[in-house]
Amino acid sequence: MPDDTVRSATYTVPCEDYVHVVEFSPYDCGSPASLLAYGGNKYVVVGTCRFKEEDAEVEGVEFNSLQVFMHGVRVDAIAWSPETHLDKLPPVIRFSTAAADRKIRLWTSDLQNSCDVKVMEGHTSYINHLVFEPAEGKQIASVSDDHTCRVWDLDGNETTSFRLRSPGVSVCWHPEDNCKLMVAEKKGTIRFYDLVTQHAILSLDSGQVPLMSADWCLTNTIKVGAVVANDWVIWDITRSSYPLEKRPAHVDKARHFRWSRANENLFATTGYPGKINSQLLVHHLGHPQPVMLGSASVGAGLSWHRTLPLCVIGGDRKLFFWMTEM
Repeated sequence: MPDDTVRSATYTVPCEDYVHVVEFSPYDCGSPASLLAYGGNKYVVVGTCRFKEEDAEVEGVEFNSLQVFMHGVRVDAIAWSPETHLDKLPPVIRFSTAAADRKIRLWTSDLQNSCDVKVMEGHTSYINHLVFEPAEGKQIASVSDDHTCRVWDLDGNETTSFRLRSPGVSVCWHPEDNCKLMVAEKKGTIRFYDLVTQHAILSLDSGQVPLMSADWCLTNTIKVGAVVANDWVIWDITRSSYPLEKRPAHVDKARHFRWSRANENLFATTGYPGKINSQLLVHHLGHPQPVMLGSASVGAGLSWHRTLPLCVIGGDRKLFFWMTEM
């Protein structure tokens, strides 16, 4: 795509540190603002965001920091619990993190004096992704370079473990059926597990490697997407175990794939952080070319707003937000 289509971010928010990971809460927290968490080298910041697209009185973006959680070690992944809410007293902020020390931490705060952290140990290598069971938030699933997907209860007990054939890169929970888990592996396979029988019930094959990131379209669960090598690939799980569509996306290998929560045909991919910039592409299944191309100084992480066609990536002392005009 010609360079005149490269858009700078719609909004930016300054941060104190390099941002390794950023995550909008996918759940309604009972507040008109959206919850956002981002992680740096030593801490996690939780705050609320309002955008002028939601509230005409906001100039651009209004970010309000609620609490800084001292983490002590680099944060690699963040997952929000559906139990988080701001509309009842006391408020509850609950999320989990995966860190460079191979541990999962479960954080619970009332934004006042009570902050509890529970540490879960068991993975023997780098943890790439984690997610809460979305209905009640009583379980956490995680995937690791140690070739396992593990499911934990909130006391930190490992309740289930699946042996993988290569590093686990992404894990997603079905939005309505809490017995169905999707696990993506680096060697190009995506499997769906039934947590009751503890067996794989379906698998998808990307036909190439390495698969770096996959996502289940939670507004239309027959769609699964991933980035593999330089390409994005999309499956219709009712039609074939091989991709329905595949396009080249990033020259320098692709890093993240995420479906929009506002539009089932919209998704974003990021390239590997380069020496100076990282590329963000927003794609629409009805368009042959990306509908938006953004660039951020050495970005990391990728997340979509719960209701707006707006995504965020982290960078060097900044959060970058892009609004897609649909």
